[in-house]
Amino acid sequence: MTRPNPIVMIAATLLTAVLIVAIFGGFMTPHAPTDQDLLNRLKAPAFLGGPSEYLLGTDRIGRDMFARMVSGLRMSLFVALAGTFIGAVVGTTIGFLAAHYRGWVEEVLMMLVDFQASLPFILIALTLLAFFGNSMTLFIILMGLFGWETYARLARGVVLSASSQPYARAVVALGAHPGRLYMRHVLPNVASALIVQVTLTFPQIILLETSLSFLGLGIQPPNTSLGQILGDGRDYLSTAWWISVWPGALIFLITLSMSILGDALRDRLDPMLKSRTT
Repeated sequence: MTRPNPIVMIAATLLTAVLIVAIFGGFMTPHAPTDQDLLNRLKAPAFLGGPSEYLLGTDRIGRDMFARMVSGLRMSLFVALAGTFIGAVVGTTIGFLAAHYRGWVEEVLMMLVDFQASLPFILIALTLLAFFGNSMTLFIILMGLFGWETYARLARGVVLSASSQPYARAVVALGAHPGRLYMRHVLPNVASALIVQVTLTFPQIILLETSLSFLGLGIQPPNTSLGQILGDGRDYLSTAWWISVWPGALIFLITLSMSILGDALRDRLDPMLKSRTT
């Protein structure tokens, strides 16, 4: 029995704490994220001599940083989870279709995959947001378009490999419908590879969302996100550093912890890596 990796345990603990704060953090502060108090603007965190009611300080218009961090954390996680889910479903479906139909269908679908992979996604995002304007629905769909080509390539490869296995041939010989073959027999056997890819894509979408929100092209007021809070504090780094440091540190911890867990899952679930270490 292998001992748990302490770094992985720390990453899992940090993510658990982040989820708890995102869910229950609203009950820990007396202020709403939109409440303004100009008499208490740019106040330092309570542990640095600021007012005791403002645990993490206040921003340029006197809003409670802790309340805004909780609200921004919820929004960033929601957008990242929704985008990851959309990209995984779209990419996996395209990969299954390419592996099933083969021929010209596979060539067309994989051509789309190559086209998507050849373009910097940040340019695609900036172009679409500038052309169509910004809305929550469009922004989430845009996040869902990130990384779908990776899922498509992965799903196509593992489905082709799984379909050639004896159990799949036996199911086909018994007259099973292709949908039953893929959903009941192939998908459970390739789910581990897809789950690992989800854990690796999620932090990338977090960084993409926060980058666009930092530039003012992502989440729009009155909603808030970690990237938006980070952008609000860039003009106050010398006088009120906490406005940018708290969301920046949280983004760093979330993405780092998720990447560590993704690598750990890949090491545990990838049969090729298992064979190299045994």
